[in-house]
Amino acid sequence: MSTVAVEDVAVAPVDQGYWTRCRKAGAGLTAAGVLAAAVFGPLATDERARFTLSEDAGGAALSINGTLGAVLFGVLAVAAGVALFLVGTRRWLVPLLVLGIGMVVLSFLCWQVSAAPAGQNFMPMVNIVRGTFILALPLIFGALAGLLCERSGVVNVAIEGQLLMGAFSAALFGSISQNMWVGLLAGAVGGSLISVLLAVFAIRYLVDQVVIGVVLNLLALGLTGFLYERLMQTEAQRYNSAPHFPAWEIPLLSDIPVIGPALFRGNIFLYVGLLLVLVIHLALFRTRWGLRTRSVGEHPTAADTLGVKVLALRYRNVTLAGMVAGIGGASYTLAAFTFSKNMIGGKGFIALAALIFGRWSPTGALLAALFFGFADQLSTYLSLINSVIPSQFLAMLPYLATILAVAGLVGRVRAPAADGKPYIKG
Repeated sequence: MSTVAVEDVAVAPVDQGYWTRCRKAGAGLTAAGVLAAAVFGPLATDERARFTLSEDAGGAALSINGTLGAVLFGVLAVAAGVALFLVGTRRWLVPLLVLGIGMVVLSFLCWQVSAAPAGQNFMPMVNIVRGTFILALPLIFGALAGLLCERSGVVNVAIEGQLLMGAFSAALFGSISQNMWVGLLAGAVGGSLISVLLAVFAIRYLVDQVVIGVVLNLLALGLTGFLYERLMQTEAQRYNSAPHFPAWEIPLLSDIPVIGPALFRGNIFLYVGLLLVLVIHLALFRTRWGLRTRSVGEHPTAADTLGVKVLALRYRNVTLAGMVAGIGGASYTLAAFTFSKNMIGGKGFIALAALIFGRWSPTGALLAALFFGFADQLSTYLSLINSVIPSQFLAMLPYLATILAVAGLVGRVRAPAADGKPYIKG
């Protein structure tokens, strides 16, 4: 028997050289802190910026002089940036980066709140937290739908269409039956129909998955728009008046300051969304199904040789993803709004960005969705206090946050190895 000598090969570390990723992030954070202190400080006023722990101006509040707060938080952001630059290790990258960005946001808020018209110099934290979760809900469902597909090796660009079809189906059948549970089921089925089309064309006919995703989004937009004009717009009372799920209060937990009223006095979609994050996380990393899903997304050929039915698993997971996204779409029309044309407004693509920002992890996707939800809620709050920032820019804020997060903060990420690659059984 012959032996083969294998020489050790030195692998260069990812962060090689002086300008590591940590030092670059530290320098950028330091610059942002200096900018915050130098710009937001002079723009702020001497009025006190109050962050109330209630839904209005009353009750306990955290209060600080506007100018002092803007400068102080900017300086703290500089300190976090300098610490990150000097420490220069990945262990401290995320904590210091999150801390620094939070300080920049607080500096900005001190300017905005202190400069608000008289009587509006406060930010009700309960409303902000509640609004963040509400606006993040479709993103959570959409990101989980993308996760189920892409962990199985199928790119899901059709999240937008799945959300839109779910919202439409829930509104239509919920209105006809005047039953919100029927509407919820219809929303799940509506989203899964788009997913079934995605699965058939991507898995069976090997169509480019990004292209078919875009086509399905256009199909959902055109179909729901046409039916909206022919049915809902002409007979809104009959076809666009679905009952809404009431808020369910959880005793004791709802009495927790700030978090309680916002998180434990919500509707079924809030609880289902958070529960799905937990269930999918445990299932993905603690069960046989999760192991098989991840293996199919990473190396389908190896999984096939071990007896995993690759194509069948992909069909099931993609269909399940559509149901999850459909429930997310139903959260629009069974909790807050009536249906309108293109009411999703690009949230499906933000959900896809949340999936990437969260590094294809359920908990990461949740945190990313909350980040984008906060940006959306912040733009609404700034509009209500008549911010000097133009309304057009405020409307862009969630999308700017998406670009910043994916292009500037997410760093180097690796999608599942077989993501987007069709599998042809040999």
